Amino acid sequence: MPKPLVSIIIPVYNAAAFINETINSALQQTWANKEIIIVDDGSTDDSLTIAKGFESDTVKVFSQQNKGASAARNKGLFEAKGDYIQFLDADDFISENKVEAQMNLLVNNTGYISLCATIHFFNGEDPYTIPIADEWYISGSDDPVDFLIKLYGGGLIGPQYGGMIAMHAWLCPREVIDKVGGWNEELTVDDDGEFFCRVVLASNGIKYAPKVASYYRKFKDANTWSAQKTYESCKKMLQATQLKTNHLLAKTNDPQARLALSRLFWENAFNFYPAYKSLSKQAEQKVKELAPGYNYIPHYTGIKFLTAKVFGWRTVKYLQYIIKH
Repeated sequence: MPKPLVSIIIPVYNAAAFINETINSALQQTWANKEIIIVDDGSTDDSLTIAKGFESDTVKVFSQQNKGASAARNKGLFEAKGDYIQFLDADDFISENKVEAQMNLLVNNTGYISLCATIHFFNGEDPYTIPIADEWYISGSDDPVDFLIKLYGGGLIGPQYGGMIAMHAWLCPREVIDKVGGWNEELTVDDDGEFFCRVVLASNGIKYAPKVASYYRKFKDANTWSAQKTYESCKKMLQATQLKTNHLLAKTNDPQARLALSRLFWENAFNFYPAYKSLSKQAEQKVKELAPGYNYIPHYTGIKFLTAKVFGWRTVKYLQYIIKH
């Protein structure tokens, strides 16, 4: 009996410097029955030309006008023929046996999704010198709601919980994705967090694959949300947090879920202040609705801690903002 087909979907936008490594990472997967779907999202560099150089029976290349990464991933889903889906951004990569390790867990566990470790590295750094470190979810989970509470709640739920899960650490059956629909193309920030919130909740649970990894490239001068923090990006972040709240609370009334979600809104309130005080206030109001009495305490040290203790965290943030600008 043939092994299931895995579709590796790669959205591309101006990633000419990295796309070779990413595509080769997909081609070198030890799981033989695979297809690679590359969707160029209106690149203005040589990304599309480089991608077309890989075209074959295994590698299919599509192009569209610039619509954003979520739209490119949805195009990839539309074109994909696989029973399982691996998303992979054009500047990241995965260890060569990552798909095989996760498929070996999923083929006999219907409705489950799989997760592996993520190695974060700065561009120019050798990621292979960084050891794989298993996270708190090493044992997987048969309770998707509990998994998200621990992920979102972080230290409020337990000292080991929380963290950031890279999009390409996941491998998912197509049937689970089809239950929740595609990516939300309105979101430009945390679109992966909102999407996988839905996917996790639609699954039967999570299987963890040890000894393999997804590699997440970071940039010290990144043109990312955390670097820009425009009004629009903060607004989209708040929208994504609200959507995740809606998804999770539709599945549970657990007070721990409300506490975990309040932490996400507190992070929004903290990060938006003082540049966008109205959005910060909206996020803080959500905290009061979800978990009355929960007080956010930033992780300051030294003089910042003393200043925040006496005058409040807003004073510290405001002073930092004034100095920076």
